[in-house]
Parts: sequence; C-alpha cells; structure tokens
Amino acid sequence: MGAALQSAARTLLGLALSLAVVGVLWVGLLQVFNVSSYIGKGPLDVWSYLIRDPEAAAHRDLVLGQLGQTLLDAGMGFSAGMAAALAAACLFTLFRGVEHALMPVAMLLRSVPLVALAPMIILVFGRQEAAVAAMGGIVVFFPALVTIVFGLRSASPAMLEVVQVYGGSRLDAFRKVAMPSAAPALFTALRVSIPGALTGALLAEWLATGQGIGYGIVSAVSRARYDQVWAGVVVVTLASILLYAAVSAVEAAVKRRTGT
Repeated sequence: MGAALQSAARTLLGLALSLAVVGVLWVGLLQVFNVSSYIGKGPLDVWSYLIRDPEAAAHRDLVLGQLGQTLLDAGMGFSAGMAAALAAACLFTLFRGVEHALMPVAMLLRSVPLVALAPMIILVFGRQEAAVAAMGGIVVFFPALVTIVFGLRSASPAMLEVVQVYGGSRLDAFRKVAMPSAAPALFTALRVSIPGALTGALLAEWLATGQGIGYGIVSAVSRARYDQVWAGVVVVTLASILLYAAVSAVEAAVKRRTGT
C-alpha cells in the first residue's frame, strides 16, 4: 500500500509539474511575441470563458461536447494504429524477410505528410469513421512500430537460448521471452501514441468529418471567436496530459505487480 501511495504521489507531482510548465510557456510566449490580447488569450481569459462568464455553461457544453467527439475519434485512430503496429512488430520479429520487404515501404509512407495523404484517404474511406481511424492510425502506427520492434528484440539472448535448449520453438521463445521483455517498450509506445492519436483526430476532423475540436477551432478562427479557440486548445492539451499520466500510472502499477 505504501508503494502504491508513493507511486500515486509521484504521478500527481509529475502531472502538476507538467501543467505548471505548460502554463508558464503559455504566458511567457504570449509576452515574448507580444501577441495582441484580442487574439492571444491567457489562462484567466479561458477561465472566464469556461467558468465565470454569464454564458459559461453554454461555452462548456460546446467545448466539452467537441472534446468528447475528438476523444472518440482519437480512440478509433489509437486502436487501429496500435493493433496494426503490434501485428506488424510481431511479424517483423518472427520473420526477418517480411521486415526487409515491408519496412522500406512503411518508411516511404512515413515520409509523406499526412496532409498530402488526406485527400486520397478521404477518396478511399469517405468522410466518416473509417477515414478518422485511417488518419489517426497512420500517425500512431509508425512510432509505435519502431518502439515495439526494438522492445521485442531487446530480449536476453541467453534466455532465448535456454528455451531452444529445452526444445522450444522460435514461437515459444518469442511468446515466453521476447513478449514479456517488450512490456516497457509497449508502455512507451502507448504514451508516445496518445498525442499522436489526438493530432490525427484533430486533422481528420478538420479535413474530413467537420466535427469535434479540430473543426471547431477552424470554425471559431474564421469567426474571430478566439476565446473558443483557446478554450479548445486548452481542453485537448489537458486531455492529452491526463491520458499520458494515466498510462504512466498503469505502467507503474504493472511494474509493482510484476516486481520489475
């Protein structure tokens, strides 16, 4: 129980520090670049927009409703990208020939900006959930794939040899040694993929679906509703930080449970 409380305290401290750093950078950059108060809104402005204004309840309903849609879209992209990355990482680790054949293609696609691929994705998948999953999945897939492959290949050669000495197959060695040793890399991939999934969701909402915070920010900018713009940026940033902290807390709990 004591270790769990210490881990929770460290997680909360890290979360508080992250929020403090974001707040300092936010205010500092507005001051450094001398952004007009009409366009650049500070923390107090966003607080007033969401909490203190007479219409704050309507503002919260609008922004949080858009956030809910964005989190749903990000979840689709995150799930699609992580599932594809896990499957590809397993294939690449078990069959080097597959990696040699497909990794150059994957790296080539990675070099193409998602904005350039978006029209093709929309033509193929339309403007609904499939396009959202494809765009978010592409953003998540590549960094997760590299991280997970590295983790799978970090297994101890001695442990792999022990499995082979006792008559185990390559699949047995992969399942009993490589996969458990890749757990830290998997959690790293999960943490890294959260901001990527949100980025993919925002881009898909802007270019394809016309929903969520991605479209809401663009629409608000066109109507000079800068309070709404900054409120949308703040809530999606907070969501990203909280999700990152949640994954870190789960990882810490798993480490305590497994004694690693």
